[in-house]
Amino acid sequence: MEDAQAPERAPQTPVADPHAPTHSDATAAQASDDARSLPVATTSRGEVRGRAADGVHRYLGIPYAKPPFGSLRFAAPEPAAAWVTTLDAAEFGPTAPQSPYRGDLGELIKVPAIEGSDILTVNVWAPADAADAPVVLWLHGGGLERGAAAQSGYDGSTFARDGIVFVSANYRLGAEGFSVLDGAPLNLGLRDAQLALEWVHREARAFGGDPSRITIMGESAGGALVAAILARPASRALVAGAIIQSGPLDAVDQAKARRASDAIAKRLGIPATQAAFAATEPSEILRARTEIAAGSSPLNGAPGYTLAVDPGSLPASPAEALVDAGVPVLIGTNTDEYRLWFTPEALSGITAVKGWLARLVMKVPGRAARAVREAFPGASPGEQLGQIVTDRLLRAPASRLARARKAPTFVYEFAWESPVRDLRAAHALDIAFAFDLLDDPDALRLNGDAAPAALGREMHAAWVSFIRDGDPGWPAYGAERTTRVLAESSATVPQRRAAVIDALG
Repeated sequence: MEDAQAPERAPQTPVADPHAPTHSDATAAQASDDARSLPVATTSRGEVRGRAADGVHRYLGIPYAKPPFGSLRFAAPEPAAAWVTTLDAAEFGPTAPQSPYRGDLGELIKVPAIEGSDILTVNVWAPADAADAPVVLWLHGGGLERGAAAQSGYDGSTFARDGIVFVSANYRLGAEGFSVLDGAPLNLGLRDAQLALEWVHREARAFGGDPSRITIMGESAGGALVAAILARPASRALVAGAIIQSGPLDAVDQAKARRASDAIAKRLGIPATQAAFAATEPSEILRARTEIAAGSSPLNGAPGYTLAVDPGSLPASPAEALVDAGVPVLIGTNTDEYRLWFTPEALSGITAVKGWLARLVMKVPGRAARAVREAFPGASPGEQLGQIVTDRLLRAPASRLARARKAPTFVYEFAWESPVRDLRAAHALDIAFAFDLLDDPDALRLNGDAAPAALGREMHAAWVSFIRDGDPGWPAYGAERTTRVLAESSATVPQRRAAVIDALG
């Protein structure tokens, strides 16, 4: 019998030293070393591990409340449960259920969609060496039904760079946050924001902040929430100052506030109750809301979400309650707020007759319309109407409040004009300047790539000064109606177009 051919020898495999670390062990050891080098803050609920860059510690997606779903849907928020292992705070938490912006607004404003149920989270940017630093809590806008703290234009690094502990918070939106339903608490999104403020007050020292130096800050609907927080004594006691950027100051009675949720209930064929809405998927409620709002305009649209006067969460309209609030307030509006809400095509379609009819419906005094025409002599009927809407909704209430308040109140008008889509000084353009983030994608879509960096530095420095010292750097509003006009060449002047404000009452 022939001898079998010996097989080729396999390459010799080195015998592993049982005491030497394997590749996976080495990777794990490196990861452990990396983790030990990351900043860790110890909160009352547990440790959170952040990230460090350029002298700033960043912690994202920290729960301040339990997920508001299941048995907690359409219920008051409850503080987050404690955790045992260190929470890796590297990513933003999930965003609240919402529909994206449509049409032109959808091209200008992008909101990230992050899936998940743990939507009530905060994010913190803190100076690496923070110790008893002033703190600011930022609340985003979006008409009470859109927006997220994860939007890139709300990055708090610039505030942390300048010695501020910056916190941003998500809150419930739309039907989940601002429905008026039988059996459900009112103003759930506001209650979320109030609980977020309590979290900031309780946990500020874990990030190097001083809980006695908290400023609350928001734009548009976020500004409305800031004003509403000040209207509740228990929340106001935690606040050292407030910044309200283009924020409505009103709250309505429950009968008016429930129109949006009543319309959804009718569309879905369900009662406007906590049980019925809680049994309906958020996506179905959003679909109904989108169908109701289809074809709406700022002058003739579906009822929107609004804050409701409520003994527990909002005992009085902010326009009244803030008069006696004894904290400094920085408040202002943009010259052409309406140009984000009305497209150029919509403005050009408003004739003199349509404008007159709209003013009648809004019960605008004739002398206010004349004052607008005199202040903007070359404006079209649509532009005149848009200016009336701006001043009636935002500038006149802010001015009346500033005039009535006893505590220091600093007024500004943002007047720089964007070249994008003829927005001019439209709603939301001021945000990138306040954050000094003019190169951010959110800012570029609204402001273009040639926005004046010097104005960004100036406005951001004023906001930092107010957060730090309660003074933005110009005199408080008083008998002289002193206003800081923020533009390429800013100036402190008596309030512009005061005749319009006076005519609106």
